[in-house]
Amino acid sequence: MNSQVLATDLLAELQCHGVRWQGADGLARKGGAGPSDHKALSLGEHTAMVPMLNTASLDSPYSAMPDDSGAQALIFREGREIGRVELPRVPRFYGLSTDDGIPYWKIATLHSKDVLATTLLQHCIRMNDAASACQFCAINQSLAAGKTIARKRPAQLAAVAKAAVELDGVKHLVMTTGTPQTPDRGAAILCESAAAVSAAVELPIQAQCEPPDDDRWFTRLKDSGVDSLGMHLEAVTDSVRQRIMPGKAEVPLSRYFSAFEAAVKVFGHGQVSTYILAGLGDSEEAIAAMSERLAALGVYPFVVPFVPIDGTPLAAHPKPDSAFMQRLYPRVGASLRRHGLHSDKIKAGCAKCGACSALKRHE
Repeated sequence: MNSQVLATDLLAELQCHGVRWQGADGLARKGGAGPSDHKALSLGEHTAMVPMLNTASLDSPYSAMPDDSGAQALIFREGREIGRVELPRVPRFYGLSTDDGIPYWKIATLHSKDVLATTLLQHCIRMNDAASACQFCAINQSLAAGKTIARKRPAQLAAVAKAAVELDGVKHLVMTTGTPQTPDRGAAILCESAAAVSAAVELPIQAQCEPPDDDRWFTRLKDSGVDSLGMHLEAVTDSVRQRIMPGKAEVPLSRYFSAFEAAVKVFGHGQVSTYILAGLGDSEEAIAAMSERLAALGVYPFVVPFVPIDGTPLAAHPKPDSAFMQRLYPRVGASLRRHGLHSDKIKAGCAKCGACSALKRHE
């Protein structure tokens, strides 16, 4: 491995096993929504989010240690140095605060090296009920640790987005939200923030929420400035959905697919995506079949290895086998090619970034 080339199978191993980090946390995603317990590692043009700060990574054969410059890290396998990676610098916008003293980094954070991300509502109707909560979710952790605020207001996010573009060259914005107790399932607050950001700065936006009750929300999201949409399945079979995320499973797969079909008509072929967490219990065959079904609709199936997050019910869940991922990625990649889907064509979002998966290398 070197700074120019990262073998696909090695990337799959790093993201499945994790890496034992032997330095300060620095730019890390600890708790919260999205790629939690990760650090970003840049290898040439490719930046990968790799789990490093969770207990599950402590038994990894891989370790990383920052060099004296702090801008690079050495990667070791079982004590033998195998390469060097770059560490993204702390973005300039992190040094700014709102007029009432809220640091910008509590409103939105840098993912990968050029993606701005935020959780608009750091609360979910299911998170405090063990009978309905998603067992992998850590949305409450960053709030409890004082690393974010409960509700990001549109004007706050617009100011942060403008600064992130002007100071750090951020290329796109991912806005997700905990699910509120409203039938739109978060679409309304996504619309408000997208409109505010679009009025302040030119920045492609992906919104992420559960399927709203009314398909008209897709047009409203598009009209507010949202360029692409994510509605995340996470698990693809009913048995795994009901076991891992019982509350979310109350929204049936049939509703997801009717919503996918309606959303593609609004946002366009390839501009709607879904997140699939491999390793929760779905078989390789089930994930490959679901990916083909989604791709045929024009929905990008972003398949990512599951990462056990400390402090969640699945903290001790087995990590996915890297061989499983290495078999699965080519099958999903074949579906993407067959139906003309490519991450580079997506205007904004997780699949466009691709840092949490090795799927990009199989498109």
